[in-house]
Amino acid sequence: MHRDPLKAAARVVVKFGTGVLTDSRKQPDPAQLEQLVAQIAAQRQAGREIVIVTSGAVGAGMGALGLEKRPTELAALSACAAVGQSQLMATYAELFTRHGLRVAQVLLTHDDLEHHERHLNARNTLVTLLNRGVVPIINENDAVSFDELKFGDNDKLSALVASLLPADLLVILTTVDGVLENFGKANPKTISVVEHIDATVEKLAGGTNSETAVGGMASKIQAAKIVVRSGIPLVIASGKKKQVLAKILGGEDEGTLFVPQPTKLQGRKRWIAFFHHPKGALIVDDGARLALREKGRSLLPPGVARCEGDFAAGDVVRICDLNGTEFARGIARFDSAAVRTRKLPKEELVHRDDLVIL
Repeated sequence: MHRDPLKAAARVVVKFGTGVLTDSRKQPDPAQLEQLVAQIAAQRQAGREIVIVTSGAVGAGMGALGLEKRPTELAALSACAAVGQSQLMATYAELFTRHGLRVAQVLLTHDDLEHHERHLNARNTLVTLLNRGVVPIINENDAVSFDELKFGDNDKLSALVASLLPADLLVILTTVDGVLENFGKANPKTISVVEHIDATVEKLAGGTNSETAVGGMASKIQAAKIVVRSGIPLVIASGKKKQVLAKILGGEDEGTLFVPQPTKLQGRKRWIAFFHHPKGALIVDDGARLALREKGRSLLPPGVARCEGDFAAGDVVRICDLNGTEFARGIARFDSAAVRTRKLPKEELVHRDDLVIL
C-alpha cells in the first residue's frame, strides 16, 4: 500500500554516500561506480528524471594526495575536495557517456539556497538540465564552504535538493539495508516503514565511525524530517545491492520507507522552513502555540513570552513553545530590539503566509 506510489515517481533524487562509492582502502571503487551509473542510466531510459547528490570528493582527494586520515583543518579538507571533485566528475562523465548520457556538475553552498533569487535560479538550472535529458550531479562546494555556510552533510543537501525541485522521491543509498533495529548486535532487523519520526526512531540512529564519511543514520533521520514535511517520500537502502533502484521504484519492500505527509508544502513555505540558518527564536505561550498549530492564525506580539538572539525584520526565526521545542519557523516583521521593547503595534509579528508549522 505505502510503496505503490513510488512506481509513479517521475523525478527522483538519488544520494550516493561515501561508503557506497569507495573500497576498503577508501579509494573510489570503479566496479561499484559502474554498477550505480548503470542503474541510474536504466531509470533515465525508463523515462524518469534523475538527479544525483554525490559524496566522495574528499575521499577521492585523500586517495590522490596519499592521505590515510581525513584532515581536520578546513584548508586541507578543502584542498582534498578540490582535487577529488574533478576526479570524481571525470569518472562520472566517462561512465555516463557509455550509456549515451551527458552529466552536469552543480556545486552548491548553503548561501546559494538561502538567498531567494539564487534559490530560484538553482531550481531553474536543474529543471532546465533535466528537460534537456542531462543528469545533474550535485555536491557541496567544499572548496569554498566554511562552517557557517555548510549544509552539514550530503544527507541534508540531498533532502534540500529534493525539496527545492520538488522531487517525487528521495533515495539515500548507504552501506546498510536501511534503519536497523538491534544495529551492531547478532540479530539486526531492517525497519520496512516509518510512518512518524518519533523519539524511538531517532534513538535507533547513531553517528558514524568512518574516516571519510560525515553523517551517519542520525543525519539521514534529519534529512527524512525535511522531505517528509515537504510531502516527499524517502527510502534509505543499500547501495551495494544490485538493482536496488529498480526494486525501490518497482514498489518492492526494499530498504526503509519514510512515509510523507499527505499535503505537499508550497515552494515558498519550503524555502522558509528548511533553507535558512534561523537568526533567533520567539518563545511563545501555550495560547499562541494553539492558535498557530490548530487554528492557522498569525503570531501576534502578546503571544511572545520572550525573544532570543538578534535578528532583523525579514529574517527567518525559530518559533518555540515554553519548553524551548521548535514547532514552527517564520519571517519576522520586526527586529529583535523592537520585540523586546514590548511596544509593538497590534499587527502580526509573523504573518500566517510567512509561517510554517514543522
